[in-house]
Amino acid sequence: MRTIDWVGDAVEIIDQTALPTHTKMSRLSTVDEVVAAIQSLAVRGAPAIGVAGALGVAVAVRQYANDPDGLAAAVERLRTARPTAVNLARGVDRAAARIPAGPPAVLAEATALMTEEIAASAAMARHGADLLSQLCPPRPRLLTHCNTGALATVVGGTALAAVAELHRRGGLGAVIASETRPLLQGARLTAWELARLGVEFQVAVDGAGPFLMARGMVDAVIVGADRICANGDTINKIGTYAHALGARRAGLPFIVVAPETTVDGKTATGADVDIEDRGSAEIVAFAGTLTTPADAAAINPAFDVTPADLVTAIVTDRRVVRLDRGERL
Repeated sequence: MRTIDWVGDAVEIIDQTALPTHTKMSRLSTVDEVVAAIQSLAVRGAPAIGVAGALGVAVAVRQYANDPDGLAAAVERLRTARPTAVNLARGVDRAAARIPAGPPAVLAEATALMTEEIAASAAMARHGADLLSQLCPPRPRLLTHCNTGALATVVGGTALAAVAELHRRGGLGAVIASETRPLLQGARLTAWELARLGVEFQVAVDGAGPFLMARGMVDAVIVGADRICANGDTINKIGTYAHALGARRAGLPFIVVAPETTVDGKTATGADVDIEDRGSAEIVAFAGTLTTPADAAAINPAFDVTPADLVTAIVTDRRVVRLDRGERL
């Protein structure tokens, strides 16, 4: 099952807001629907929203076939639907560059990107599993954060694809899935994927990660990325930085797995990245029930920056960069 695909004349996605209790397919036939799906996290994960953006342009050229100004505005809305992950803007720009050649060319470019992401997931799985085998004791216990499986890509995944490959090789001990506050992508989505893969796992609250590392219950941390800066700084789901600090204190490998398309050589460091704040609603309430005093304010950064000097290695579909050995992107 693909997380996202082009079916007939529209985009079809697994609605990730319905998981794990329901596997719901949603059909997106307008630009408004594609943008809403990206912003609501019905489709999420840097590679997946890159594909969603590209396919969204294919929707736009049909919807605004006789309205150049409307088409230009629609492309910009898609491009800026979420600001932090570099894949979204790249996917939109790539498909939009084919607009002069007509709707079939735009769709061909978008589906080509989707095919490339599938191949990238397979390559990341191999490279990541190989590196884990080199850096970790036999049958390592791994900690993950957020969701980096097929749901974050098209099929396969990024960091979780490497975990799954190690499992297929018989070389995985177990996984601790950090719950990933405030929307619980680890508890809801990663746990769902691990169960389907037949991987032994436990869910832990985000703040437990460094303590579990210190107690010897984790052999390595493996995460994805929404953007990797030119200096190796990594932008990923909020809470990643704390896990990196815990891994450094415990002397454990901290591995980032992301497609080459997530490496952003035009952004020098993490300080230059626009970090999305998703507003207070996700913090002050849960499942529609207020969990704070009614007048409580909240700050809700969706991502954080893990400095390059805390990263052991960056794994992409094309290469393994050992930052701990002084290698550079």
